[in-house]
Amino acid sequence: MHKHLILYGTLGCHLCDDAERVLQALALSYQTIDIIDDNRLLEKFATSIPVLQGAGESYLYWPFNTEQVTQWLSAHK
Repeated sequence: MHKHLILYGTLGCHLCDDAERVLQALALSYQTIDIIDDNRLLEKFATSIPVLQGAGESYLYWPFNTEQVTQWLSAHK
């Protein structure tokens, strides 16, 4: 079980919708954060969303699929 996954994105981002489908296919629990609501996040991720954050400062940048998410989660427990 992986605690506290965060998916950074924004409304109207079709890639963010695709990333959510990947996470849902894996039945993972995650929180979505809209980067538009936070200037720091907007500056950090504006050109790279969707971005998945795991434990600490581990990030997985789009594009990713179910296999890549599984491998990343295993490597960042």
